[in-house]
Amino acid sequence: MVQELVTAAVALLAVCVLYALSAARVVKQYERGVVLRLGRLHDRVRDPGFTLIVPGVDRLRKVNMQIVTMPVPAQDGITRDNVTVRVDAVIYFKVVDAASAVIQVEDYRFAVSQMAQTSLRSIIGKSDLDDLLSNREKLNEGLELMIDSPAVGWGVQIDRVEIKDVSLPETMKRSMARQAEADRERRARVINADAELQASKKLAQAAGEMSSQPAALQLRLLQTMVAVAAEKNSTLVLPFPVELLHFLERAQPRREEQNPPQHSGPPQEPAAAPPPTGSGAPVPTGPDTAGPDTAGPDAPVPAGSGAAGPDTSETGTAGQPEPPRRSGARRTGAAP
Repeated sequence: MVQELVTAAVALLAVCVLYALSAARVVKQYERGVVLRLGRLHDRVRDPGFTLIVPGVDRLRKVNMQIVTMPVPAQDGITRDNVTVRVDAVIYFKVVDAASAVIQVEDYRFAVSQMAQTSLRSIIGKSDLDDLLSNREKLNEGLELMIDSPAVGWGVQIDRVEIKDVSLPETMKRSMARQAEADRERRARVINADAELQASKKLAQAAGEMSSQPAALQLRLLQTMVAVAAEKNSTLVLPFPVELLHFLERAQPRREEQNPPQHSGPPQEPAAAPPPTGSGAPVPTGPDTAGPDTAGPDAPVPAGSGAAGPDTSETGTAGQPEPPRRSGARRTGAAP
């Protein structure tokens, strides 16, 4: 009899141990336990630690309350300015209501992922390319609001949404590179022109100071020579004074006035004075006055002379033809 009681007690103890083992549950610190008793939600959500459920009656589901990092697959879309882009993002969220995350949605992770993809595609179509590249903070806020609105009913809170990368076509990349290069070149030219303007103003002030003191220009020239000679160059370039050029330009018109230019060309014979044709002017005759040195081309041959001189009266000078004689009779001292 005693042996049967001991056996029954041992069997009952074993059943209690097995029941306790099957009813015992451990909820971790970052988890919450949702109990479904006979398919209905139990009022109390189990806190972290050791807890017991009714085996075969209760069903415990553990919900992770940590922040979940979920990458959003890259989405192809067309921006508002008709540029094809490929954008991917990452989303950070956590469960704030374990019961709603179990009851309100079948799989809250999959639901959040799908909502993030559709919201990302929608935000691409509403934005310009410049906004996607430079104004990402505003787009992140808009994307967070779009995902957080339906996720509140699921017991999920969206902490942050970030756009990771924006992939552009190669043609668009080359166009943007040319645009950036042109803009930088424009800014470089503006800066260079501004520097030239400031330098010209300073040089004008320096020229005004040097003009009041002529010795300053000479000192500046000597300083330049010293600076050039310090480089051990074999060639030394000296500036030519501009004042000397002005002096030479003023001196050239005066020289032309003093020495007028002579025109080149064949020499012109002076016009011979016409001989007197009046009746009161006798023409001298005789061998003393008619000679080869004094007789001109129009001089008459003296009468009574035995021999005429050289043929200068006919030809004038050697190699030159005799000029035409004037018409009309000339009076001579004797009759021919």
